[in-house]
Parts: sequence; structure tokens; C-alpha cells
Amino acid sequence: MFRSLMLSSAFAVMAAGSAFAGEQYVDESKYALSGYDPVAYFSLEQVPVGQKQPEAIPGKASITADYNGSKWAFSSEENRDKFLADPAKYAPQFDGHCAYGIAQGGKVPGNPNLWRIVDGKLFLNITPNVVGFWEEDIKGHISSAGTKWTTLEGQEASSKSWKSISANDGTYSTTAPKGS
Repeated sequence: MFRSLMLSSAFAVMAAGSAFAGEQYVDESKYALSGYDPVAYFSLEQVPVGQKQPEAIPGKASITADYNGSKWAFSSEENRDKFLADPAKYAPQFDGHCAYGIAQGGKVPGNPNLWRIVDGKLFLNITPNVVGFWEEDIKGHISSAGTKWTTLEGQEASSKSWKSISANDGTYSTTAPKGS
């Protein structure tokens, strides 16, 4: 009886998890994280809250991997291999959507150049103004987003381009991925 109950419980948890599997945010580049290298963020020097982070590192179209139903680009084979060994460690939270947007209850694009690593996790935001709101209470917004994500994760990914938002003009100087 106990074994049957445990197996039933495990199956219910697996079924619920797959029912809520979210789509990765992918923009017109056709790549997750807009073709930027997810592993490279963890080697960039993160600046204090209130300052502009370094730009993301573009991946290469010739160095890719598939994860969460999407193609990812990397700046080196070493970074691709690190990602494949532990994709959950490097993939942005909330399937690449804006963390502040999730905290507010909706899926909006994440700009890969508006990032912050908190407790070893990569978070993105949509515009520089939103970064300001996010930074007022990062831990509180992460907590709120985590709670709301259980409902939002199963919804369709955002289809809007973060580059189409005029507030993002000047937040990037190069597009990704690079050709080779």
C-alpha cells in the first residue's frame, strides 16, 4: 500500500511538472537569450546595484546546443560543454522573461544586457527603467516572481521583441549570435 501511494504521488508530481513546462523566450534571432552566451555571464564582473552591468557576450552560430525546446549559442565550446553539463545553473530564470514582469504577474521579454546574478541564478529585466524598480527590492521581487511563476510558467512565451522597445535603444552595441 505504501509503495503504491509513493508511486502514485511521484507520478502526480511528474505529471504536474510537465503540464507546467514553460516555453523559453526566443526573439527574432531564433535563439534563446537572443543568441548571447548564458555561461559567459558568470565570468563577467557584476557591478553594484544602481550601475549599468557589462554587456552580454554574443554566442556564435557555429557553437550551439538545444535545451528547453530552444537553440542556445555559445562563445566557446568550453562554455557550451559547461552549459550541457548543468543547463539549469546557467539558463536565465523564468525562461528568459523579465523577472520584474513575472513579479508583476506577466510574461514580457528579457533584455540580455539588463542582467543580474543573485544567489547563483541569472535574472533579466526588460528596460533600464524596470531595472530601477527591480533594484529597489531584488529579494522581494524574486520571492514574488517565484510565487507567480507557478501560474505563469505554463502560459505561452512572450512574442514581443525587446529590441522593438525604444527604451532599449543604447542597451546593446552588437547583436547575437555572431556568424562563426
